[in-house]
Amino acid sequence: MSPETLVKSPTSAPFSTAEFDEYVMTTYARFPLTLVRGSGSQVWDDQGREYLDFVAGIATCTLGHAHPAMVAAVTEQAQTLVHVSNLYYNEPQGELAKWLVEHSCADRAFFCNSGAEANEAAIKLARKYAHTVRNISNPVIITANASFHGRTLATITATGQPKYQQNFNPLVPGFHYVPYNDVEALKTAIAELDSAEPQVAAIMLEGLQGEGGVRPGDLTYFQTVRQLCDEKGILLILDEVQVGMGRSGKLWGYENLGIEPDIFTSAKGLGGGIPIGAMLCKSHCNVFGPGDHASTFGGNPFACAVALAVCHTIERENLLSHVQARGEQLRSGLTQIAHKFPSLIADVRGWGLINGLELSTDSTFTAPDIVKVAIQEGVLLVPAGPKVVRFVPPLIVTAEEIDRALTAVDRALTLLS
Repeated sequence: MSPETLVKSPTSAPFSTAEFDEYVMTTYARFPLTLVRGSGSQVWDDQGREYLDFVAGIATCTLGHAHPAMVAAVTEQAQTLVHVSNLYYNEPQGELAKWLVEHSCADRAFFCNSGAEANEAAIKLARKYAHTVRNISNPVIITANASFHGRTLATITATGQPKYQQNFNPLVPGFHYVPYNDVEALKTAIAELDSAEPQVAAIMLEGLQGEGGVRPGDLTYFQTVRQLCDEKGILLILDEVQVGMGRSGKLWGYENLGIEPDIFTSAKGLGGGIPIGAMLCKSHCNVFGPGDHASTFGGNPFACAVALAVCHTIERENLLSHVQARGEQLRSGLTQIAHKFPSLIADVRGWGLINGLELSTDSTFTAPDIVKVAIQEGVLLVPAGPKVVRFVPPLIVTAEEIDRALTAVDRALTLLS
């Protein structure tokens, strides 16, 4: 057999979704769309049709598709060093940690591979702090109703949505739920849980609830939460997985709330589409030691080099001000649409380039119905529950692309009403 024969690629059969479903578990309700290529804010399907991507891997493709900075980082690092064990030092991990610390309120970083893993690390860190610093024997972490923190067993327990927990009992003990943005409910919960002895180790919240309907945190509420944590020695954990890395118009969501967490987590947009997660903390709660937590792939030089390229591009291209301007344009356009369909639209809300269009209770159709019609109009959107359509385009989205998406939403509502 000649060398040419050995390297020749076999002829590929046409892609079949039916064959795909024969081998891949059906853990996702997929739209009947096969995407094969992307560039900027556009993607193309296997039939050659172009779509405007306002899903961005669900708030993940920070720089869109095939951004030159990411392509260069991927190429260079893949040719240099992809993976080594955390038994050794690697330069990209240290550089990324330094950048994140210097551009946030944190002092230390731990790297993993996803948002759920980052939140698991935060939960473990809070529990160890509770045991070793505050001498709490049965630590409890308070989270919010309608929150979302991941799909692992601990993070679905932290998630205040029963639909994600169904059939996965027994859940992890040590969590308590309160209504979001409700100060009095939180105060009552702390008083009850700590009535006999201190139990509340941490309060874990999203600055803006993404999966829970794109609900921004109330400024006064979060500042009161920070004050309560300071008074009682409770750690404040903020899940920045969806709103962090510039999506809110600030680098971190907590900057919109005028507070600093003790611990926060990042993933999604951090790698721009390459899997990476991070848990960051302030020095006073940096209680992990060797062997307390680990990740085989966490902090590998490949993922860290790409994430660092994303960070540098956000900074170099001044994307935060761009996100603010395009976000204002998007919300203004959605508000105009809401005025056009007052009986169908209940609310428009969000920060930066994470925004939600909430349908009224009288609406006879759902957010997934709008998403399906928008696909036919050449725009990809994503639901955040049955009544909220979520808009999370790449941070590089243009004014013209925003206008195109607004036209598609207007058209979808016209067709459905």
